[in-house]
Amino acid sequence: MQNYVSKVKGYILELGYELVHENEKEGVFVIKAEEAGINDLVIGIADPLIIFEQFIFEVKNESIEIFKGLLKKNRDIIHGAFVLDDTGKKVIFRDTLQLENLDLNEFEGSINSLSLLLSEYSHQLIKYSHH
Repeated sequence: MQNYVSKVKGYILELGYELVHENEKEGVFVIKAEEAGINDLVIGIADPLIIFEQFIFEVKNESIEIFKGLLKKNRDIIHGAFVLDDTGKKVIFRDTLQLENLDLNEFEGSINSLSLLLSEYSHQLIKYSHH
């Protein structure tokens, strides 16, 4: 796993993301890229996978409109998807990739997908978060 940890940390640094937190022993990194809308994106290594998760908003009032809208948007997302946490209250962006063949372009693609999603869909996400 240590090989993957150093590889992922190298990608984070090479792409110029701000490393907010790191626990190399656990294989967990938290990054920020404010200009891309990325804030506290958690990157976890769980061999054989790398997992990207960013909290988006908390569902205040469950609504078919919100869940249906998120599921429809999942179809358009290049990498990753909207998911709910175990409580069913927190909407999270999540993507998983295979570590074995992970390269810089694929790593960056997952983060760019989140950034694009946030920029294109921000109005709707804000609406859902206040619903």
